[in-house]
Amino acid sequence: MNIIKEMEAYAQLNHIPIMEKAGIEYLCEFIREHEIKRILEIGTAIGYSAIRMATVNETVEVVSIERDDQRYMLAQENIGKADLTDRITLVHADALTCVVPGNFDLIFIDAAKAQYIKFFQRYEPQLNTNGWIISDNLKFHGFVEHPEIIRSRHLKQMVRKIKTYIEFLENNGNYDTEFINIGDGVAISRKKAEK
Repeated sequence: MNIIKEMEAYAQLNHIPIMEKAGIEYLCEFIREHEIKRILEIGTAIGYSAIRMATVNETVEVVSIERDDQRYMLAQENIGKADLTDRITLVHADALTCVVPGNFDLIFIDAAKAQYIKFFQRYEPQLNTNGWIISDNLKFHGFVEHPEIIRSRHLKQMVRKIKTYIEFLENNGNYDTEFINIGDGVAISRKKAEK
């Protein structure tokens, strides 16, 4: 699909964070393997991962939230070009305050790193039984594993917040989380079965 190549080139040229190739391939394979049908994505950016997830197969539906005006418009355009407006619903809003109806087999978190815990807690009640929450960027370009190379205070705070989120996942008694060293670091959290 040409739109995918176009978007990859655009993202690289304009420094827009889209999922690393290995990460997105892994995510798509995960969706295929677990026969996931309904996905909530927090953080659309230009629509790259929403399009990739929706093209896994024709039964996949994606609801994706983006608050940035320019990225939202661009994502809308890209989803139109990919002819997926019937299966990808874009929500132009702040994910911390908007209300998205329905339940989901998968919640994919790839937005403001500092808000990951809040995103998890806000949307987790809408996860179907046996559903999954996947979080991206947990290595944050290697800075999480090597904080000693960080010079900027803002970046140090960001890395601290990602580490807090990792601890939150590790200590969450309702979920089993596996950390996958692929792409920029992915966590896969699955709701534990009710006893």
